Amino acid sequence: APLPFALLHVDTGHNFPEVLAYRDRVVAGHGLRLHVASVQEAIDAGRVRERPDGTRNPLQTVPLLDAITTHRFDAVFGGGRRDEEKARAKERVFSLRDEFGGWDPRRQRPELWQLYNGRHAPGEHVRVFPLSNFTELDVWQYIAREKIELPSIYFAHQREVFSRDGMWLAPGAWGGPRESETTQHRLVRYRTVGDMSCTGAVDSTAATVDDVIAEITTSRLTERGATRADDKLSEAAMEDRKREGYF
Repeated sequence: APLPFALLHVDTGHNFPEVLAYRDRVVAGHGLRLHVASVQEAIDAGRVRERPDGTRNPLQTVPLLDAITTHRFDAVFGGGRRDEEKARAKERVFSLRDEFGGWDPRRQRPELWQLYNGRHAPGEHVRVFPLSNFTELDVWQYIAREKIELPSIYFAHQREVFSRDGMWLAPGAWGGPRESETTQHRLVRYRTVGDMSCTGAVDSTAATVDDVIAEITTSRLTERGATRADDKLSEAAMEDRKREGYF
């Protein structure tokens, strides 16, 4: 049966080409409805301002909230998991957001016996996280079981990268590398994918789903803890963004 709701992508303008190609291929192949909320359009309209460091991931909140308001979404599904990051560990499966899209941990409802309350006042909405209790390993085991197609970026491949703040970043129009930074080709893969300005690659030889599962089994770092610069802005970076309306 056709998917009964639309998909929403907040496009930072600094996405990996492989990810956009995968998005468009899946949408076309399954006849899905896709709404794209553009960070660049929000910048052009003066709704948000470019950051000095070039990263646009924190700028997604305004276009996201604009899209929710425009399309009058009552609920928005996301792939966040509690094991990714300590602020996300506080989330409920049904996360109530106020009329400004903000998140208040004190207003979250109890979810006893997996009973979920989706009621909300006019102007409010809920964020729904069906994978809350999955681990990264659970996700990959599910991918293996269901034979789900993924962008090649999640598997080991040769890529031009440079080192910044302990991470391998991909060069691009977003602002890297700087004059003091040199690029090199390395065999890497991505454990999580945001935009190019904040998503670090990891050295890896895992070229298949089974290889990735074996690699994750021995890892002691979550994928966001190892590879997301936007989470390292401060101790409470993610929680601060979520309170403002970030996913």
